This record gives sequence, structure tokens and C-alpha cells, in this order.
Amino acid sequence: MIHHSTDREAGAVEQYLEESLGLQVESLEKGREHGRAAGLPPIEVSAGQGKFLQLLAEMIGARRVLEIGTLGGYSTSWLALGVGSAGKVITCEFEPLHASVARENLERSGLADRVEIKLGAARGALDTLIAKRSEAFDLIFIDADKRNNVVYLERALKLSHPGTVLVVDNVVRGGAILDDPGQLGSQEADVRGVQESLLWLRDHPRISVTALQTLGSKGWDGFALARVL
Repeated sequence: MIHHSTDREAGAVEQYLEESLGLQVESLEKGREHGRAAGLPPIEVSAGQGKFLQLLAEMIGARRVLEIGTLGGYSTSWLALGVGSAGKVITCEFEPLHASVARENLERSGLADRVEIKLGAARGALDTLIAKRSEAFDLIFIDADKRNNVVYLERALKLSHPGTVLVVDNVVRGGAILDDPGQLGSQEADVRGVQESLLWLRDHPRISVTALQTLGSKGWDGFALARVL
């Protein structure tokens, strides 16, 4: 029998999985609480998704990771765990408050020496990395303003090598990608950005891609997972 779950049940299942597998890391959870107290929006990845990013980095042997969208440093911390003490995470954040909270959280968790936060518009930071011929990244996680997804992907590809893994978060948006963006009001630019980025990933000759739906405490969403050829 198929059990049709509600968002509330999905959140309870997510909590059960986190508790059963011991996924929460105390220092990272304190960082999440610090972000709440500072007024940051509760939109970071879940503990299960964070552990997924860590495992992904470990499985591909990533030593250089690029993140677009730091928020309070929660996903950043998981990625920093994934690259290990010899690795490096460069993360781009537009909001000064978010970057400040992230720095504090990374210091608290003992991961600050593995992370460099670039404050300002991500497009500019990425263009600077490209201009300086930065060493290619092994894993790139895109989780920022969705309207600029294609901009970020174009630049991510220039900062990649064959085998680089790309993860683009929030590509389902509660099913809104099925709708005409013109009917979505304030969501229009972000939904259009997601739709365009999925087509970009599909059509680019150097990209192999899939996308998966997710359901949990953050509701119905999903992520795209791609490999640079």
C-alpha cells in the first residue's frame, strides 16, 4: 500500500532519519541556532542533505570546493568536513550579516582554516577567480538566488575540470517549475531561472545531468546533480 505523506509527516520522517543515523553534529547545530538568533532565514540545507554533501565530497576525493550562497555557513561546514584538513572551500555570499554569522560559526566548529568567504556579488567573485586562472574545483554547490543560476553555471563550468561534480539546489520549488512563471508573481524570476538552468544543463555538450525530488521539513523540492565531461 502506498502511503501518501503530508509535509508534516515528511518532516517527522526526516527527524527520525537524522536521529536514527546520528546525522546532527552538535557544533553545526549550534551554528544553525546562532543564525536563527541573528535573524537569518531558515532556508539552509537539512542535516541529511548536509551529510550528503560531505559524503559526495569524500566519495569523489574533493580537495577544492566552490559554494555559491553561504548563508550562515551550515552547508559550508559540511563541505569543509568533506574536503578534510588539507582541503579548501571557497564560498560566495552577498549579505554582510550572513557572511559574519558564517565566519563565527566556522570558528566555533574549528573549520575556519579550511574556508575562504568572498563577500559581495557572486558573479564578480567568480569572474575574478576566472581572470586569475584559479585552480579548478572538484565540487561546486550552487544554492543562491535562482534567477542567476545560468550565470553561475556558465562560470562554474569555466572553473571546472573533467569530472567536476555540480550540485544545483532547489530545482523543484514545490512543483512551481510546472507553472508559467508569468503567473507566479514574486516567484517569477526564480522559477524562470530554475527552468532555464535545467535546459542549460540538458543542452550543454560537456554536462551529464539528472535531477531528484526531495521531501522533508523544507517541503517539496529537489536538486540537480551533474558531472562535467
